[in-house]
Amino acid sequence: MQRNFKQELIGCFGFPVAENPTQAMVEPAFRALGLDWRYLTLEVQPEDLEAAVAGARAFGFRGFNCTIPHKVEVIRHLDGLGESAALIGAVNCVVVRDGQWIGENTDGKGFVTSFRELSDPVGQSLVILGAGGAARAIAVEMALAGASAITIVNRSIDRGRELTALLEEKVLPLYPELKIRFSPLTENFSVPDHADVLINATSIGLYPDVSALIPIDLSTLRSGMLVADVIPNPPRTRLVRAAEECGCRVIDGIGMLVSQGVKGIEYWTGQSPDPAIMRAALEAVFTSDS
Repeated sequence: MQRNFKQELIGCFGFPVAENPTQAMVEPAFRALGLDWRYLTLEVQPEDLEAAVAGARAFGFRGFNCTIPHKVEVIRHLDGLGESAALIGAVNCVVVRDGQWIGENTDGKGFVTSFRELSDPVGQSLVILGAGGAARAIAVEMALAGASAITIVNRSIDRGRELTALLEEKVLPLYPELKIRFSPLTENFSVPDHADVLINATSIGLYPDVSALIPIDLSTLRSGMLVADVIPNPPRTRLVRAAEECGCRVIDGIGMLVSQGVKGIEYWTGQSPDPAIMRAALEAVFTSDS
């Protein structure tokens, strides 16, 4: 019998990246599909991103994920963009198609999938904290899913206004009824009365800085409001716990991570993994850490 010891490679490029748990859910999904594939978690500093992409090409990677801080900068090193990534202006998943390296974005779609498990996006007024790649993806996809208003809240006024301008340019022509606002993130930020949903799309609270809390006035969280945190590690961030104490419904980062991971595996392999296997693998990791 002919033996094949070659393993197909997928990676995750980020900095820092040691706390990123994607490998823990993707490799069990590969095994369940009968694939001898490996998912490598690789720390890539910003100045090394171009070399890392070239190295992935040289090693014959089947694709890779990008996380903080590479989701926008990686576009310069790719051959093209899929429709969603082009609209969002950020990439979290790179796939190989006909020898070309194509950037896709599964973050926003993953978030919408998780959101729909609790509520319908149609008519919702959102407050999104952050203006990076995750915020871009969520804002665009939730707008396409029917949200009625989006307020971008960010410490950097320039970056916040850049995202609102992107929404006005790319999304508003499609949905002219959509209301788009920007508000600076200041100490003790008050969640507006019109908000139905608060989304943390920043890295505040990400391991190892688990004690960090977004500078918001928790008394402005209302019972029944939906609060989402995209951070998967730890899944129960201080924001998630505080929101539950206020009577809010919550979405943790595991749901979004699993949903976008399913789409990534479909892009890379052409096969659909079992999301229950992926979520169980992540929950086992976090249970063992607690």
